Amino acid sequence: MNKAFNIEQGGLVLAFDFFEGGKLRLRTVAPAGVMPAAALPDTSALAELDVALHCTGQDRNDHHGLKLTGSTPGMRLEFVNRREEAIAGGRRIVIEHVDPALNLRVESVYRFWDGIPVFRRSVKVRNEGTAPVGIEYLSSGLLHNFGRFGQGPVTKKLRVHIPRNTWDAEGQWKTFSLAEAGYADTGLSAIVANNMGNWSSPAYLPLGMIENTEAHLTWFWQIEHNGSWHWEIGNVNGDLYLYAGGPDEEHHHAWKDLLPGQAYETAPVALGCVAGGFDDAVGALTAYRRAACLHPHPDNRQCPVIFNDYMNCLFADPTTEKEIPLIEAAAAAGCEYYVIDAGWYAERSEDWWQTVGMWQPSKTRFAPDGLPALLQRIRDAGMIPGLWLEIESVGVNSPLKDKPDSWFFTRHGRRVVDHGRLQLDFRNPDVRAHADEVVNRVVREYGAGYIKMDYNITCQMGTERDADSFGQGLLGHTRAYLAWVDEVYRRYPELVIENCASGGSRMDYAMLSRLQLQSSSDQTDYRKYPGILVGVMAAVLPEQLAVWSYPKSDGNAREASFNMVSAMLCRIHQSGHLANLPAESLAQVKEGIRIYRKAIRSHIPTCVPFFPLGTPDFTDADKPVAVGLRNSQAQFLAVWRLAGAETVGVPNPDNIAWKLLYPRDLGIRGRRAAGELRVHFPAPHMAALFMRR
Repeated sequence: MNKAFNIEQGGLVLAFDFFEGGKLRLRTVAPAGVMPAAALPDTSALAELDVALHCTGQDRNDHHGLKLTGSTPGMRLEFVNRREEAIAGGRRIVIEHVDPALNLRVESVYRFWDGIPVFRRSVKVRNEGTAPVGIEYLSSGLLHNFGRFGQGPVTKKLRVHIPRNTWDAEGQWKTFSLAEAGYADTGLSAIVANNMGNWSSPAYLPLGMIENTEAHLTWFWQIEHNGSWHWEIGNVNGDLYLYAGGPDEEHHHAWKDLLPGQAYETAPVALGCVAGGFDDAVGALTAYRRAACLHPHPDNRQCPVIFNDYMNCLFADPTTEKEIPLIEAAAAAGCEYYVIDAGWYAERSEDWWQTVGMWQPSKTRFAPDGLPALLQRIRDAGMIPGLWLEIESVGVNSPLKDKPDSWFFTRHGRRVVDHGRLQLDFRNPDVRAHADEVVNRVVREYGAGYIKMDYNITCQMGTERDADSFGQGLLGHTRAYLAWVDEVYRRYPELVIENCASGGSRMDYAMLSRLQLQSSSDQTDYRKYPGILVGVMAAVLPEQLAVWSYPKSDGNAREASFNMVSAMLCRIHQSGHLANLPAESLAQVKEGIRIYRKAIRSHIPTCVPFFPLGTPDFTDADKPVAVGLRNSQAQFLAVWRLAGAETVGVPNPDNIAWKLLYPRDLGIRGRRAAGELRVHFPAPHMAALFMRR
């Protein structure tokens, strides 16, 4: 008879027990010393699964409706053993199950990091039989019974934090009661967020939280996949559960035909629980991302200032004549990278959107000396040059369109065409060789030390070529693309690559575990940016989060300083026509960059965000916005007045003495008063950055 056991690590306890002697059940995940209000009821065949696995031809044995419950063989998996190994910074535990009926062996992997209340989950299934097995869905991670903590009904004490995300409106966290989110105890549907395609975040960020306000506990999850994913919160047999995973057949057309001897592995997901609320969960995720997800690179330790010529500036129309004064102005302002964005490969008479693919420099934009000479001029000005690429897609007017169909995504025998582009398939070695040639040329011949890697189309469910289903074709491509990125870094370990997909449409930690920076948005209205960046700071490490500062040529010092404050707690992505700015605006840019380099950026890689006014709605033009960063040595607070009252009150429960750091010459004043920092702004749309004295 198997006996119940606990796994304890990082301040968490994972409690396991057995059903019918040999079927393992994951009962709860909670901070050490925290127990449910009452003893958990007896488990069942349906509830508290360690792995949810459903295979074709098996009984979906539940009144499930749209929920991923009643999985078979998930319900009948038999526990075999548990093995453990110490690894750098933590430990790895593998729980092994078998299904004798289908001859499947299932490895449920738990990876822990010392001192961090987060674990990473993934599942691998191997077919040890003689017949194929069709996989319809397979969980990456499950949580159970979070509604059992505290005395009241779940509809009163639980609330869900869901991060909506879309082009120009990223990071929009919404908080719902269970009922507001669509939950019913006996319902046939669940609270759901999912994504289809190789934009991972065009509608939602791949994470979420559920908070028990009575027990003061928050559970959270982060799906680490650059393609299709799904999570749901529902009820089965009284067990309030979270399912989180990668692509499945039901939502993503991702049926897998697992042949004898083959193995299939899920996308990883991070899960955890903290005593506290939203800020505490973000703190735990921040520690986890740094320990487990951040690719070691000097860029994320040094946080250099980047100038990019696109936003509210050249807008994909670069020429040598336009670039030279910008290069001089960016260097004088203190920028350390200078990136030439889209358009550098297209002749001035061409449509740059539909000609991407070959990545050869324009002959008409950089006369007489050519693009490499312009990049050398950037180096001579003391900055590292960068270029924009969109390596995964090919314009319908590019010579690459004449390559064989095997280069591209296809469905129903035809190439997938999206927004004037074709989708390259990185499972094809010829495609990877082409991409290698481009990167080698850009780095070795042109001298680029930075690549803004953009991606502006979406292929939806995927491709049929060499795949069991459209979704499995996409999964193979997304994994091949990550492997290609890994190879790029083996050749060029110092290269800096920015992750961009129409702003923040591929904002996930499959990508960000490799790339240094994440584009936060394509939003061009600086007044709306605080309502975006604050929410995104809960999803991306501040040392990876690139935020635009783009004062306009007809602006003033207030506008320029507002832009600077928006970027100064993350990674400054400077833009705007710096060479044409009014003197008062340029002075604010220079002073903001000076303060950032001297007093702020050395702290960013060890700081944790906090949200004294919560996460804002970017459509609210009246409410003020605030966000902070803190570590053991320093604390910073950014405050924005939008169109509302001239005095903004920010909670200051620790009675911190704040010093105005920037801007100090525009009449902004701050004072402590009754648990608040009261900030007076003399005009609408101003911002201020404070530092703990």
